[in-house]
Amino acid sequence: MSNPARYSFISTDSSLGEASFKPFLPLTLNYREKSQEVIALLDTGAMVNVLPYQIGVQLGAVWEEQTTILQLSGNLAQFEARVLILSATIGQFPSVRLVFAWTQATQIPLLLGQANFFMEFDVCFYRSQKIFEVTPKKSP
Repeated sequence: MSNPARYSFISTDSSLGEASFKPFLPLTLNYREKSQEVIALLDTGAMVNVLPYQIGVQLGAVWEEQTTILQLSGNLAQFEARVLILSATIGQFPSVRLVFAWTQATQIPLLLGQANFFMEFDVCFYRSQKIFEVTPKKSP
């Protein structure tokens, strides 16, 4: 079993005080021969991982080559989204494949949701301490 990696919550707007702290996770995304260091918001309420348009482009993905279309809901329902599979590395853990809804939305954070980030990693939130821990899932 791997030791958990520990991260601090990050304040996004100091005017909000304590409410501004959110669980942002640094990771590296890889697609073909390109990689990009990013920070993603852990969103236990999101059903899918969501990749903003510009990050996909920076990784060299071509919108027209992604042919599986997804319908997002909520604030993102107005934007088209396509499936994009990336390799992700978190800290010293082995890389995993993550499936993203690559959206044409640009003014959103990268989101890590239930399918499939929280299927690959166990996360413990210690909100009162403003920290969280991430551990890869245990092999069966």
